[in-house]
Amino acid sequence: MTYIFAHRGASKYAPENTMSAFKKALEMKADGIELDVQLTKDKIPVIIHDETVKRTTDGKGFVSEFTYNQLQNLDAGKWFSKQFNGERIPTLEEFLIWMKQTKLLLNIELKNTIIPYYGMEKIVYELVDRHTMKDRVIYSSFNHYSLQELKQIDSTVEIGPLYSSGLYEPWNYVKSLSTDCVHPHWRTLHPAILKGFRDHDIKVRVYTVNDPKKIKWLCDQKVEAIITDVPDTARAVADGSLLVKPSVIGNVFHKINPKSYF
Repeated sequence: MTYIFAHRGASKYAPENTMSAFKKALEMKADGIELDVQLTKDKIPVIIHDETVKRTTDGKGFVSEFTYNQLQNLDAGKWFSKQFNGERIPTLEEFLIWMKQTKLLLNIELKNTIIPYYGMEKIVYELVDRHTMKDRVIYSSFNHYSLQELKQIDSTVEIGPLYSSGLYEPWNYVKSLSTDCVHPHWRTLHPAILKGFRDHDIKVRVYTVNDPKKIKWLCDQKVEAIITDVPDTARAVADGSLLVKPSVIGNVFHKINPKSYF
């Protein structure tokens, strides 16, 4: 079974990283939610992708320069559609309270590669733990030092390092991080790379895949999860209610001799 994670919620249909997008993903039968966390000036974890508020709100400036109360004055929906006027930037705690009533899994991406947000790992971990959600949460980041910091806090947390480049024998690198799961960009997944992950018992959660043919191929490869903007399409492909011919990702984007890997 391949799990379907809604990327920033059902972000094709509602403004990304808002409660509307998360609720839409649940309606579309996603198995999980992927979302992004930054810290406010007063150290409140809020759900927003960019380091600045400009793209997805009617404000300007860095998230880290706003207090939580100041952020609540911004509109995070009207950029997407008039239908979502008045949407607000949610806090991680607000989301967790809502999620607890569902069976959803959660992938929290720590957005701390540009702004380090010192102490973010402990703040987020303690919030998740306080809401007794640890068993349903996966942490990911492009900042792999941050993921190791989480492991220092609690060796049992599940971490998924994000990457988008052509790493050599990435399964060895993943193992060095004391984890058995990885979150690669779909363009990196030549069939030989997927075989390497399988041979080393590493769970692969792929981002961000919206094309039904690529979703079908990845489901056939039995990846652990697909992270997508269109959870309805991905669910239909995964369940077989939408029939498509698979498109082999590696044949299009890479010329790698599989024999060189084994």
